[in-house]
This record gives sequence, C-alpha cells and structure tokens, in this order.
Amino acid sequence: MKKTAIPLALTLALAAAAGATQAQTSVTLYGIADAGVSYVSGQEGAKKRVVSGIMEGSRFGFRGNEDLGGGYRTIFTLENRLELDTGSVSNRPASGSQLPARFNSAAALGLPAPLQPAVTQVAGQLGATLGVNLSGNLFDRQAFVGLVTPVGAVLVGRQYTPIYELSATFDTMRTESSLAFGQVATFPPSVEIRTNNALSYRLQTGPWTASTMFVFGEGATTTGRMIGAIAMYRTTAFAVGLGYQTRENEKGEKALTNIAVGASASLGPGTLYAQYVNVKDEHPGGLSPVRAALTPAIGPVFAAAVTNAFSAALVQDANAYHVGYRVITGPHTISASYNRYDDRLARNADVQSYGAVYSYAFSKRTDVNVVVTRFDNSSNAQTAPGQNGFLGGVTTEPGRDSQNVALGIRHRF
Repeated sequence: MKKTAIPLALTLALAAAAGATQAQTSVTLYGIADAGVSYVSGQEGAKKRVVSGIMEGSRFGFRGNEDLGGGYRTIFTLENRLELDTGSVSNRPASGSQLPARFNSAAALGLPAPLQPAVTQVAGQLGATLGVNLSGNLFDRQAFVGLVTPVGAVLVGRQYTPIYELSATFDTMRTESSLAFGQVATFPPSVEIRTNNALSYRLQTGPWTASTMFVFGEGATTTGRMIGAIAMYRTTAFAVGLGYQTRENEKGEKALTNIAVGASASLGPGTLYAQYVNVKDEHPGGLSPVRAALTPAIGPVFAAAVTNAFSAALVQDANAYHVGYRVITGPHTISASYNRYDDRLARNADVQSYGAVYSYAFSKRTDVNVVVTRFDNSSNAQTAPGQNGFLGGVTTEPGRDSQNVALGIRHRF
C-alpha cells in the first residue's frame, strides 16, 4: 500500500490557530476505492446494482504517529466511510427497511390481531435502523488516539471489538465479499463489529497477541457496558485464537455475548481456516424507547406485551461455523469457503452460505475480483447476501434462497 507522509504542521493548520504545538511527527493518508456490479436473486426491486464495497468498504483515513523516545509513541486513526456509487457516507440494504416476516405480523409474534397496528409501528421503527452509518458520522469506521509503550498500547475512542478482530483473522475471506463468515447473520447482528466509547489495551510479544477492551455506557458506566478479550498465537505455519465478549443492554442486563475459537494452518499450496462462534443474546437491547412511545396510544399493559414479543423475536442462541481454503500464486488469489449459522431456538432459522472468489492483482495496489456465493435459507430464514461494505437485507419470503454474482475493482492508496 502506498503511503503519503504529510507534515503535521500542514495537516493540522486549523489546530495551530487554537494554539496547538507543531511536533516532529507525520500523518499518513490512506484509503481504499472499491466498487463494481452485483447481482442478487430473491429480493424485491433491482437485482443488478452498481455498488460500493464488494471486497472491502471504500474509505479514506489518516494515521498519525509521534516518536516520544524510550519506546514510547503516540498514535491516532481517523477513518471515514465512503460510498463510491453515490458519494454518500451511509447506505441501506437493497431490501430497504423490510424485516424478516416473523417481525411483521401480530400472529407471528404470538399477539392478538387488534395489536397489528402497534406491531406495524414497531416493525417500521426497527426497519428504519437497517443500514450502515445512517446517522452520517464523518469517521464512522474508526476514530481513536493511543499511547504505545514498551509494555503494550492503550487506545481510546471508536474501535473494532476484540471478537470481530479475532473472527476476521480466521475468516478465509478476511471479511471480504458476500462469502465472508459474518454475512450469514446480520440481523439481528451476531457479533458487534465496532463500538463507541472504548478503552482498550493491546500487547504483542513474539508470536503472542492479546487485547482487552472496556466500553463505557452512554452517560453512565453502569449500563450499556461491554467487556471483551482475545488471545492469539501466530506463526508462519499455524495460528490459533480464543476470545470472549459480552454487552449489557440499556437496563444493565446481559445481552449480546460471544465465545469464539479460530485456527489456521499452512496446507499444501495454501492456507486452511476454521472457526467457531457461539452467539447468545437473552436480553436484546434498544426496545425501552419503543415501549415508551407505544404506551400513550395503547396503554402500558399492551405496550409491554408488544415490546416483549419483539424482544423474544430478537433473542439469539446459535452456533456459527466457518471453514475455508485460500491459495495465492503470483497475481492470482483463489478462495473457497463454507459458513453456517445454526439457530438453536424453536424457530430454527438456519442459514448456510458457500462459494468461491477469484482475484487478479494488476499490482500491489489494484486488483479485480469475481465473487460467486449461494445462500441457503431454512423454512424460517430469509437472509440475503451483502458485501463487505453493506448489509444484504432479506429475501422476499422465508425459506427463499439467494445467489450473488459480483464483479469489482479495488484500488488501495
């Protein structure tokens, strides 16, 4: 990846007006421009689309570094999300605000028919949240500052979560394309990718890498907190990793929790990857405001019944599995993998995906990519494939399968 060093005195000219001190350091401008054409079957609306973020989400960012001496450094990262097809910083899935069918009817939620208007209202509120960076934050991907010391690094700000980093390490696709492990379970999300208000500690020594993270609740340190930790051992021949992560909801109850184990090993001309992630969320968060909004219209008893029904529909208890193989030879990269989300609840909304991806590198910075992925949905599942840069959404009905064929070009700078 080509990097362009820019003196801090130039990039932080506005800060100088506020009295900032010019230091002997540099800032690196970097980014990815990734776009192409994608075909997805089984959804309403346009099946063929120009999209941004087939292999990796398009972005640009700044990394800063200052050597303080004695093994100490200060660093920062500010990373923006960018949609090449529209120039926006946010996107929605092709299926828009459509939710899986089990969220759309009173009968499916186990509620009496007269409560259908309330169900429709709540489904609309939840559907409006489907998408990426809908609030339009400038540096949605990452925004943190840190101090690197001889005994590890401390980072503060918006960061990737430990479990996501471990999962990405042992994903054959490295989260790229519709074939990525995480694509089989995007609603409700099976793993939290990034988080605000995070304080993390990272340590790397020899083949060992470890990190731990504590996330403060919004406005309080007693609710909405998250803790997580991972440890990995990596050599050129093989690697293994283990992680744990859990989040509280706004009531302080234990919510989305993951245990992950991953491994990779050199085998023949390529690398074999495998991982397992346990997904459990017995107290889904975010429904307290919904209940408060319903109460004036239908009363506290019915408002509680509706929100409790939605909470039950959002509960997760599943095992997710991944296995794949990647070969790199000259400019050619060929990857194939299989992913499965095994729903252990009564609804049994299992999803599996499999396929292959081929990349041809014109240079170290530019490649073209061909993606072929199939999603098989059980009778109660309706997951559609997305890509690295956006959510796939849902198919038109439960049990309907979906295929994705994509062709794109990626340039790193």
